[in-house]
Amino acid sequence: MALDQSALLELLGELQNTDVSDRIRSATEKLYQELIDAEATAFIGAAPFERTIERVTQRNGTRPRTLTTTAGQLDLRIPKLRSGSFFPSLLERRRRVDQALFAVVMEAYVHGVSTRKVDDLVKALGADTGISKSEVSRICAGLDEDVAAFRDRQLGETAYPYVFVDATYCKARVGRRVVSQAIVVAVGVAADGRRQVLGFDVGDTESEPFWTAFFRSLKARGLGGVKLVVSDAHAGLIAAIRVAFQGASWQRCRVHFMRNVLTRISRTDGPMVAAIIRTVFVPRGKRALVRAQFDQVVTMLERSHPAVAQTLDEVRDELLAFADFPSQHWQQIWSTNPLERLNKEIKRRTDVVGTFPNPAALLRLAGHVLIEQHDEWDSADRRYFSENSMRLLDLIPEEVAHQELTAA
Repeated sequence: MALDQSALLELLGELQNTDVSDRIRSATEKLYQELIDAEATAFIGAAPFERTIERVTQRNGTRPRTLTTTAGQLDLRIPKLRSGSFFPSLLERRRRVDQALFAVVMEAYVHGVSTRKVDDLVKALGADTGISKSEVSRICAGLDEDVAAFRDRQLGETAYPYVFVDATYCKARVGRRVVSQAIVVAVGVAADGRRQVLGFDVGDTESEPFWTAFFRSLKARGLGGVKLVVSDAHAGLIAAIRVAFQGASWQRCRVHFMRNVLTRISRTDGPMVAAIIRTVFVPRGKRALVRAQFDQVVTMLERSHPAVAQTLDEVRDELLAFADFPSQHWQQIWSTNPLERLNKEIKRRTDVVGTFPNPAALLRLAGHVLIEQHDEWDSADRRYFSENSMRLLDLIPEEVAHQELTAA
């Protein structure tokens, strides 16, 4: 690409009116902008106001982008398109979660809760610690709009037969105290087999009123068609599920259950008891075989660990709820493991900050982690469950059993 004579003279005039120390920045900014516009023209197949048969879309204004370079801050304009998207190859996309982390760290600094670690992190992110409060507010406002739009989106376009819910904890300042805050997350599997982040929230504790309000907000946005809810056995959560999802089954997470059982027996007996209980969850393809194995496990443990056997017998229905669904889904629906990786990523990101300046900052960062994961699932070629296996959910249990036997 080469600038024509008039463009060079225009640039020369601009540089003549620019301070000597700023000329390199201005020239660099002009060059970057020309390169961006040229790449956009090649991508679109036509220059601005040009009509060609190669045109694939149209320009629709620009969006600003500030690029930090050794020559200074470059104020660039990235063309927007009416359909599709364009991003210059010269620039590096800043992931939305990195923007959120940047904003949280800045807010922590402004609110006087920074540490040497936070100060070093700010410098590593390429920003001066002298950033103004107004700049922090501007950054945070844009990110909060993204989170609010995602949390308010409608869910009524499809059914969500499977819903997984879980919570993880982080620290945030509320008033003058540092308190533990629960980040609750709901992930659903849609009727077409794709996973989606349905919603999330931050609260003081996993109480029944908090969970109930969270579930009601999901249903108000159109969540429906729920057949199975998978979670741990937190008392407040169970009560909220019964109120919000009447008619749906509840699957108690087998991993959380196993942890609870192992705390009641000696360490030497733990591996043996765990191995015996796990035999219930060996995929067998038939509900009758699963229930038969469960009975054998209870009988076996009655002799060596009667308390564990009694506990198993009491939670039979909630541990075996998965068996009423297609066997192709069992391994993914008998625990909240699909949420474990998500919770670990939230913790990894939030551990960078440590203590958040307020719950809103925690919601902002955790929210963008979840939005990124949602976008990744949405754009993936492979679905969580196949569409064919999801259709089995519309059959009565006897028909499902027949389908499974035929497939076998």
